[in-house]
Amino acid sequence: MSLPVPVRRSYAACVPAFAEHRDTPREFLERCLEDLSVFEPTVGAFVHLDIPAARDAADAATARWRDARPLSRIDGMPVGLKDLIETANMPTQCGSAVFEGACSGRDAASVMALRAAGAVILGKTVTTEFAARVARGTRNPWDPARTPGGSSSGSAAAVGCGMLPAALGTQVIGSLLRPASYCGAYAFKPTVGAINRGGSHDGLSQSAHGPISATLAEAWIVAREIADRAGGDPGSPGLLGPHAVPAARAPVRIGLLETAGWGAAEPAARAALDAVLEALATAGVTVLRRQYHAGLDRLEHLLERATPASLALVDYESVWPLNAYRARDPGKLSAFLRERLSGAERMTPADYRALLAAREAARGAHAVVAADVDALVTLSATGAAPVGIESTGDTAFNVPASWLGAPALSLPLLEAQGLPLGVQLVGAPHRDADLFSTAAWLEALLAV
Repeated sequence: MSLPVPVRRSYAACVPAFAEHRDTPREFLERCLEDLSVFEPTVGAFVHLDIPAARDAADAATARWRDARPLSRIDGMPVGLKDLIETANMPTQCGSAVFEGACSGRDAASVMALRAAGAVILGKTVTTEFAARVARGTRNPWDPARTPGGSSSGSAAAVGCGMLPAALGTQVIGSLLRPASYCGAYAFKPTVGAINRGGSHDGLSQSAHGPISATLAEAWIVAREIADRAGGDPGSPGLLGPHAVPAARAPVRIGLLETAGWGAAEPAARAALDAVLEALATAGVTVLRRQYHAGLDRLEHLLERATPASLALVDYESVWPLNAYRARDPGKLSAFLRERLSGAERMTPADYRALLAAREAARGAHAVVAADVDALVTLSATGAAPVGIESTGDTAFNVPASWLGAPALSLPLLEAQGLPLGVQLVGAPHRDADLFSTAAWLEALLAV
């Protein structure tokens, strides 16, 4: 299963050539398909492909660029969709036998927005069973013996090796940030509610739609083009910030967020983050640590149980529709989900209210800290992708941003064991654009 070294493929970098008629979206798609022919037989990132329709859409985008009337900055961009997100012309199977071959006949809000912007929907990418822990066979493009992470397994793997410049995923625990870290891609988990999740099977209270992408700029562009057309979840103001990619801006203070993952982090991963902290200090940025900042220390304490609390909250919120699927055909649910469901059914409304209260306390503590820093920095994963494709890896570093409802980015700027490792930035809710400004500055700093 020897593969070439993966290389991400940026669409945004080719836009000037499209405008000057030196390149076309159709030619770009064909380059993606070349990478797909090399990697996909081993990696298995897709559960469904529609190459003829993609070529037709790329030809239409090529004509629009030729006539100087592109629909958007992503007109002609090949994208993939996590197989939780409904598409009118493709099945949405949620990684489960329950939905095998199922097609709702409708597009999710984010898919309608992508089509309106001219994006080319290449296919549906593999997800774990109902975005939980049971993997569905996708392999890491950097080392097929390793996991790509989950649950946005296929989206991260496809972007990480150039099959796509961007793909949508979802995160309720760590399903965008961790697979992006393992596969060497960028990931953006927006503020909860910032991207409309209508028509997607990720309706849990801390779940978020977001892009995995080849570049930092593309993460913003894709999210912005969707939000401009579909808005946010009902009751949310949606993604806030400029249409243009936020400009780099040097931070004044950054807080180190150790999280419960710090003790589990591999030595190489901790050393990589230490080098980031040293670079920040050398550049004149004040790095705040919990030992010397009471607010940060309180936040860390409140986050100590974020993982078990998040899992319990997700379990309670998932009782329906999982109990309906079990009643229909229990054999189509994995043993893991059946056991999870049985445990969740023993929870009470009082248990759930206690979880919500704990989450609100953590979010309140984060608001205090966020007022004093430009961002929080931590790792995106405990180390390089683990060997074995049955597990999706340790979520400890990813839970905090989900629990806090905060925007977060994973930047593929580090490595461990010669494999990709992401550095994670966490911002304040609804200040997603500010987080991108800090990330762009940090990317430039670490590239020197």
